[in-house]
Amino acid sequence: MTRFLLIIAGLCTLLAGLVWFNKSELLIAYVSFQADQNYADRGANKVVDWQSGPKVAGAPANERPPNIILIVADDLGFNDISTFGGGVAQGRVQTPNIDKLAADGVVFSQSYSGANTCAPSRGMLMTGRYPSRTGFAFTPTPNGMGRVLSMVMDEMDNGLPPAQFDHELAASKPPYEQQGLPGSEVTVAEMLQANGYYTAHIGKWHLGRSNGMEPLAQGFDDSLLMQSGLYLPENDPNVVNAKLEFDPIDKFLWSAMRYAANFNNAEEPGFLPDGYLTDYFTRESLRVIEANKHRPFFLYLAHWGVHSPLQATRDDYEAVGDIKPHRLRVYAAMIRALDRSVGEVVAKLEQEGLSDNTLVIFTSDNGGPGYLGLPDINTPFRGWKITSFEGGLRVPMFVKWPAKLPAGAQVVNPVTHIDVMPTIVAAAGAPAQPNIDGRNLLPLTSDNPDWDRETLFWVSDHSKVVRYGDWKLQLNTQPSGEIKKWLYDLGSDPAEQNNLAGMRVDKLAELAALIDAYEASARPPLYPAAAQLPIMIDKTLAEQFMPDDEHVYSPN
Repeated sequence: MTRFLLIIAGLCTLLAGLVWFNKSELLIAYVSFQADQNYADRGANKVVDWQSGPKVAGAPANERPPNIILIVADDLGFNDISTFGGGVAQGRVQTPNIDKLAADGVVFSQSYSGANTCAPSRGMLMTGRYPSRTGFAFTPTPNGMGRVLSMVMDEMDNGLPPAQFDHELAASKPPYEQQGLPGSEVTVAEMLQANGYYTAHIGKWHLGRSNGMEPLAQGFDDSLLMQSGLYLPENDPNVVNAKLEFDPIDKFLWSAMRYAANFNNAEEPGFLPDGYLTDYFTRESLRVIEANKHRPFFLYLAHWGVHSPLQATRDDYEAVGDIKPHRLRVYAAMIRALDRSVGEVVAKLEQEGLSDNTLVIFTSDNGGPGYLGLPDINTPFRGWKITSFEGGLRVPMFVKWPAKLPAGAQVVNPVTHIDVMPTIVAAAGAPAQPNIDGRNLLPLTSDNPDWDRETLFWVSDHSKVVRYGDWKLQLNTQPSGEIKKWLYDLGSDPAEQNNLAGMRVDKLAELAALIDAYEASARPPLYPAAAQLPIMIDKTLAEQFMPDDEHVYSPN
């Protein structure tokens, strides 16, 4: 009864506020009210009961199939790590642990995400298949998010063209929890599980939470899920927050997200994590390694860092120094925590004598977003997350396996997230999965690799991209029906500054034909795009859009 009265009182307050708030503020307030209700009954933190392997060693670690750890950062910009000579705040914040992982392994210097947003990339990491096969083509957003974004963007005074949002299409989709990678898809976890591996997932999932799409139904023995997306409670004494008044995504996340985790699909709404989310996921990863060190294991550590909302520990915030603006300092502190996580995982492997025969892969789901208002995160590349310019697609890909791979090797062949699944399966000695699009990357580390793939695709609705050799064509249809075309020779112009679409019509036609052929055999998206958002290519969302500025409309 008390909960019912609170809900009624809250709704009355929100309705009374209609005369004071604009529509988006009222909707955001309602989203926040709902989140408070949904997470009001979170449990206290509890010890996670990970499955354990044998207490004593059987075969020596170097005589077993390799342990495999896949570490995926979220929204990490190409220039956020110092491996490539950059680093946050003009290099003031370095990433020594990630740099060392790269130096001790193989660096794929032309590595790409599977998509320019997170969920399709994660689906490709798990399956090795394009969305044209799985139908999982867009990132599911929490209920109400698309409506909030389009409404807030239309109210913003930054000069951008209007957002497009199809309310009827959005209403026809299944609930957020039921939008994901179909359970019929075979994941890398299922392949390894069938081959005798213990499989554990920690962190973000974003591939569905019910109907056979949740981690436990997709091949994981255990799953510690990021139930919601605050790194710490907003008023925690140990947190430093940075809110972005110019960013509608940030406004929604602060209203909708709370501090919660869930273990093995337990009853909603989960429980309170133990500390800053990046550090908490890391500590639990170390526990997984400790408990399963005497048998082959696959650990999928899917960090939320460094996705917004921007939150850092006070210790990390102080450690990075006096960086301006405030949001950049908080972001730099988050990078510091991510780097520390990589270092602690690698150190644990060494401590347990597992390092030599453990395959560690580090990547990010897509490039850094322009909506953070941080202009240098994808330097030297153009564009952001939610665009298919190199800044939205180029990500690190580092693979370390001391027993099998040479330290310090560089691979220049273009590779992408569809290649991760077949690489892991091959390393584990599991049977190859048929009907996949990716390829095993391990032969590329040899002196004379047998590698003839020339074509990669990023196609979702009216946003269509193909890379063929060094040539890259991007097509983007505007609401007016105009098709914008960008054609680049990445061999001589990796920063995409010289658009050759008007000069090399022969090459444009050749690449457009490849896109047509790809689409001819593609299945329709399972959850069609309801939102079309205008995204500036060369400016962050903190800047003013001018009539001569280039932009894309991104479907989701």
